[in-house]
This record gives sequence, C-alpha cells and structure tokens, in this order.
Amino acid sequence: MNRKIKKEVLSLLAAGDLGKTRERLQGFDEQGLVNPLFSALYRPEEMLRWHTVTIFGEVLARLADRDMEAARIVMRRYLWSLNDESGGIGWGAPEAMAEAMYNHDGICVEYLHMLISYMRPDGPLEHQDGNYLELPELQRGLLWGVGRLAEKRRELLLEKGVVPDLESYLDSGDPSVRGLSARALGLLQAPETESGLHTLENDERRVRLYQDGKVHVVTVADLAMEALVRISFVKLSNGAVKEEATLLNP
Repeated sequence: MNRKIKKEVLSLLAAGDLGKTRERLQGFDEQGLVNPLFSALYRPEEMLRWHTVTIFGEVLARLADRDMEAARIVMRRYLWSLNDESGGIGWGAPEAMAEAMYNHDGICVEYLHMLISYMRPDGPLEHQDGNYLELPELQRGLLWGVGRLAEKRRELLLEKGVVPDLESYLDSGDPSVRGLSARALGLLQAPETESGLHTLENDERRVRLYQDGKVHVVTVADLAMEALVRISFVKLSNGAVKEEATLLNP
C-alpha cells in the first residue's frame, strides 16, 4: 500500500497541476502522505519539488489539527536533515518548514525560532542560539521561507528581530540569495534597509522565484525595486496618517 501511495503522489506532483493534486490528496490520510512527500521533496525536478513544498505545508497543517505530536515529529525530521550529524544536506527542509508555519499558527509558534536560527551564527557557548547555514543553495530556501512567512506573519518576524539578519545577505555573492533577502525585507516593510536595497537597483542577475504555484524569472534589481516601492508606500501612508492626526488634534 505504501508503494502504491508513493507512486500515486509522485505521479500527481509530476503532472504539474497543483489544484488537481491538492484536490486528489484531500482524501488521503495525512500521516500516510508524510513519507511519500519527503521522497518528493528530494527529487531534482524543479516544479515537482516546489509543489511538494506547497502540498506538504497544507498536509502538515491538517495533521497538526488532528495530532500535534505527529506534526512535531515531521518538523523534527526537517531539523535533523539540516543537522551536520544527519549525513544529509536538508534540501527543501527550510522551504517546507516555512510553508507549514505559514499554514498553521501552532507550528509557527513552536518552530519559528528554529527557522530564524539558520540565519544566525553561534554565539558564545553559554548563549548559543544560531545554526547558520553556509551553503548558498540552502540559504536560498531559507530566505524564500522567511519571505513566505513575511506575507502572513510580518509582525511576528519583526518582533523576533530578523531585519538585521536578512540585511546581511544583501551583499551575498549568490544573486538568488541577494534577491530573496531583498524581497523578504520589502515584505517586512523595513525602512532602515533602504540604502542597502538601493545598491541592488542595477543588479541584473536572474533569480527564479516560486510564487502562487509558479516559477517566475526575475532579476535581483526587480526584487530590490519592488521592496523599495513597498517601503516607500508604507512611509507615505504613515506620513499621511500622522498629518491627518495633527490636523484633527492641533
């Protein structure tokens, strides 16, 4: 039965129709989907992997509603895959973790600090809280994940103080890392990062961005300019609100 489920899940994901895949998998037991989805997460096909991230996040949220401890076990598998002692690389783990946190409040509350820790180096021994990911390929997934969460959990991320962490990636040697950090900062509407974002305005290196079920090819400059527009809009809106308040309460 497990082989049959795995084959069907991979077939659905490979077909590339996210809506159909989502609909067909609604009737499956969430626990029974965990291992097939882990297998799909490590596949080389780009769209198959990204659709797995989306589906896995939704499946894990449903599992958490039914059995939170079972969902914790899955999250711990992601964490273990990113541990040097696991012997693996952890491909797809940051993205899948973030998607689960996007979809479920309880998972987010328990595991957001771990996702953030992958942007932070270890501190002094008695205050270690960092698990910095060195590989740019893993950093891309991490920064995509933080950006994904910023779409829905902006205030919580700001409360956790992630802006300086993200800003440090703006001068990365990897264009995707630069672009995805810029995107996340724009979604967080962080005005203190404008000067760093301006340095990327002429960066025409290409980035592959997964959004709304599709992969879009954009440039680092596109993502930086989008971030600057978001920040400018918020600044203008805040200025208008303050001006109105002053007029009402001179």
